[in-house]
Amino acid sequence: MQRYFDNAATSFPKPDVVIEAILNYAEHCGASPGRGAYTQAVLATELLDACRSQLRELVHAPSTSHCVFTLNCTDALNIALQGIAHHVLSKNEPVHIVTTAMDHNSVLRPLHALSKLGVTHTIVPANPETGLVIPEDIQRAITKTTRLVAVAHGSNITGTVQDIAKIGALCGDIPFLVDAAQTMGHTPIDVQAMHIDLLAFPGHKGLLGPLGTGGLILKSGMEHLLDPTRTGGTGSESEYPVQPKTMPDKYESGSHNMVGIAGLVASTRWILDQGDALHKHERLRTKQFLDEIATIDGVRIAGPPTTANRCGVFSLVFETCPHEMAKALEIESGICVRSGLHCAPFAHQTMGTDVLGGTLRVSIGPFHTEEDITYLTQAIVACVQKCLV
Repeated sequence: MQRYFDNAATSFPKPDVVIEAILNYAEHCGASPGRGAYTQAVLATELLDACRSQLRELVHAPSTSHCVFTLNCTDALNIALQGIAHHVLSKNEPVHIVTTAMDHNSVLRPLHALSKLGVTHTIVPANPETGLVIPEDIQRAITKTTRLVAVAHGSNITGTVQDIAKIGALCGDIPFLVDAAQTMGHTPIDVQAMHIDLLAFPGHKGLLGPLGTGGLILKSGMEHLLDPTRTGGTGSESEYPVQPKTMPDKYESGSHNMVGIAGLVASTRWILDQGDALHKHERLRTKQFLDEIATIDGVRIAGPPTTANRCGVFSLVFETCPHEMAKALEIESGICVRSGLHCAPFAHQTMGTDVLGGTLRVSIGPFHTEEDITYLTQAIVACVQKCLV
């Protein structure tokens, strides 16, 4: 029997209600929202509206119309990064963006591409033991030409959770973009209390929805600072050959992934019904894994050693190659984990694990039990002992 521990890549399994919702949409609706006035199209529109409303409730967003659906979290980050950069560049003004060494290639690669257009950026270093960034270092990196600060809420390498509220407060009038790829759905987020102007998230990780879903939640007014990265049909203002300025249509060209969104409606409803139980469960299983792994010789965890400032993502460092360990865990114990650099090269450089070929990443989900965690740690013990013989 396989045991899945790669929820940082995508969550599995999904709640039963998600599968049921996907099948129900595919079998009984199938229509595209905003593309007709017949019953099925109206039902699809209601699903879309329900998903926006539940996302707004989940993170205390001020407006449902500013909950924009995207292809995934990477797409949402690109809309924010490129949207702001192109808006400012169109006015012949300089653009500087601040990010951190713990951020993902979904931020780093767009910044690299934008540098060809003259956009500059600063990468703020992180603590090599914990992965934490000092908020004041981000504030010091802000210049007169800074137009955006982009920070990953939770690291996809170490599980490090940054002090988003403090960073947001220190950004002042500079728009603050938060990458919630590893936290949305199971770590509390309040966009208003945390001073978040732009929240990018995937639908398929902590939100437990299908792949191919995600979104960008904008603070009201931010739409005036972001040029759309795609234009096309929206089902609205079709009499004009220019992109609508109304929200959320400004950023939602083309037909929605309604099969995915139907599942996301069900998963976000399920999460809201759980209250804070999911966060408590993650903290409990996180502590258990940290306690158990600490007793094993030949392996260490890169990143926060306690449940403070972390989510349920762990990078394990071995004396042997992480790829060999991942393969051994699957072959011998049916455990699914991911090894490598995980699309975050500077985070691995910070941790000193880039020269090792990266780490073995373990990431837990809402359905893992105490027995699952113990099974995992015992399998790691067996593999380490075998490698040391």
